[in-house]
Amino acid sequence: MTATNTRIERDSMGEMEVPENAYYGASTMRAVLNFPISDLRFPRAFIRSLALIKQAAANTNVKLGLLDSAFGRAIDAAAQEVIDGDLDDHFVLDIFQTGSGTSTNTNANEVIANRATELLGGDRGDRLVHPNDHVNMCQSSNDVIPTAIHIATLTAIKEDLVPALRELQASLEAKAEEFWPIVKTGRTHLQDATPVRLGQEFRGYAGQAERSLRRLEHAAAELSEVALGGTAVGTGVNAHPEFAAGVCAILSQKIGVEVRETENHFQAQNTLDSVVEASATLRTIAISLNKIANDIRWLGSGPRAGIGEIMLPEVQPGSSIMPGKVNPVIAESVIQVVAQVIGNDAAVAVAGQGGYFELNMMFPVAAYNILQATSLLAASARNFSRQCVTGLVATTAGPDLVERGLMLGTALAPAIGYDKAAAIAKAAAADGRTIREVAREQSGLSDEELDVLLKPDEMTEPGLGKSAGGGG
Repeated sequence: MTATNTRIERDSMGEMEVPENAYYGASTMRAVLNFPISDLRFPRAFIRSLALIKQAAANTNVKLGLLDSAFGRAIDAAAQEVIDGDLDDHFVLDIFQTGSGTSTNTNANEVIANRATELLGGDRGDRLVHPNDHVNMCQSSNDVIPTAIHIATLTAIKEDLVPALRELQASLEAKAEEFWPIVKTGRTHLQDATPVRLGQEFRGYAGQAERSLRRLEHAAAELSEVALGGTAVGTGVNAHPEFAAGVCAILSQKIGVEVRETENHFQAQNTLDSVVEASATLRTIAISLNKIANDIRWLGSGPRAGIGEIMLPEVQPGSSIMPGKVNPVIAESVIQVVAQVIGNDAAVAVAGQGGYFELNMMFPVAAYNILQATSLLAASARNFSRQCVTGLVATTAGPDLVERGLMLGTALAPAIGYDKAAAIAKAAAADGRTIREVAREQSGLSDEELDVLLKPDEMTEPGLGKSAGGGG
């Protein structure tokens, strides 16, 4: 930098040159120089949440008589520009920084203070609106940053992940209804099992999505308790007693989700327990999606040398060398997202172990990873629903194999006993015949009795079948 494209800003350590057009100040510039680690930055959702807190804080402090109303209006307007994304280019700090996120809190304070100063007729660097005295009033990085993590995650869950999972659940339920008439061979241990409806398999997938939504409800309830009001170490020093409650009321109205001040500030700032739990919920949802995507991928394998019970939508050519090959690329995309989310959760878990005495010192990496995981799951679930699930088509491969399924012998057990049914199944397997063909010779049951017992569709429902026999 040269003197022609910089200006001088000041902080408690003295003067610093900053880019002339930057809204941030000296402390942010020091952090830029201190942490040249990666290209990872806080996502838009986090910066927006941080600005929402600053805006709500200014309005609350005006109401409490702590902040001049003109300053309050200017901070409100400047924070709104950050909320809207107009000043994103001025949030320049690496994720790998001070563990409390102080550098990024300072970044927000300086950007908002300089922009508010301009709105009041001053110049950047004048400090007419002070980043600490005014924008950060009644706050500390130690309670603002964990609160911003909670607010950003709550918003991402509400606005992105929940709608995506609901869409996926609806798609799976529609397929369950469409595929209900189709009876096929079930599989356990990768071996043939008793018949199941293809629609029942998809009802199971829809049930996983439904329960994922339930789990998110609990995670969101935990995240709604925030650290704001504890300031430096949880005691609330330098904060008005009514400050946090006022800010939480505004935030709740703004994001449409209840936010409440914690009843125990000491645990809220020195742990990431609620974030760790929420991350684990995201991991659970990811693993659930992995099961669905993998099943659909395998059910569509082939088309001739695999299972081939469903056809996946053709969305792109599958090979650069094999003409006409189509791969389950959308399902593969989901599975790769699952791997990333599990990695995100591992990082959050390690971050959760970073609480020492009155403060956790791994807020930034926890924020980055839980927000990335939420975003990836939402996008992946939505894409899976639209690009894959809605276009699935059942084939005749499943029903065609039912009559040859050895586990039809299970229906004989109540009538002739497990051992005789097992012998019939083994004999059928040995010579390639069907259960019906061998049972006609060995069971002592008439064709009419076999017709009553060997009904695959009835084997997909609870009960002991039509026979009065016992056992099983």
